[in-house]
Amino acid sequence: MTQTSPLCRITVSDMVEFLRDSYSRFFDEPRRSHYLSLKLEGIMEPPVNVCVTCDPTRAEVVLGRNSIPETDLYSTCCAVQNLWLAARAEGVGVGWVSILKQAQLRQILGVPHHVIPVAYLCLGYPVEFTTEPVLQAAGWRDRLDLEDLVHFDGWSEGDWAEFSRALEATKGMQLGLYE
Repeated sequence: MTQTSPLCRITVSDMVEFLRDSYSRFFDEPRRSHYLSLKLEGIMEPPVNVCVTCDPTRAEVVLGRNSIPETDLYSTCCAVQNLWLAARAEGVGVGWVSILKQAQLRQILGVPHHVIPVAYLCLGYPVEFTTEPVLQAAGWRDRLDLEDLVHFDGWSEGDWAEFSRALEATKGMQLGLYE
């Protein structure tokens, strides 16, 4: 994890602004103007910017990586989520800047080529915490239904009502799986 200096912030912010303008060409009007009006990054305002990285060479043998080589990358993403939840519990807001290029970010921050920049995060104290996702509130896109994204008992096979009943039935049960 790398904390960024003011000069790095300016350079990263310039890269994001350039890419944002470039990516706006993917949209026709009026969606292009709407896209450009969205506040998609807050690099300069918050007190802390952090780049969370994954070094796949850190250890020769990592549990799980033999069968799923990306396990360390997935674990890093989970660490980002845990950081986000802990920050929120302390009243700190987190924003994940996703409009950037890894190669340029590596160069700006001096990250070695074999290390993967996973997340560029901006942490600070927001004026308010919204009750709905920012892009949904701005009319960009509605939140997707969890039922369309998470599957159990096979792809598109499970019945969510059945799943909820089964989960409820296991409350308080000792399954004995890890004794």
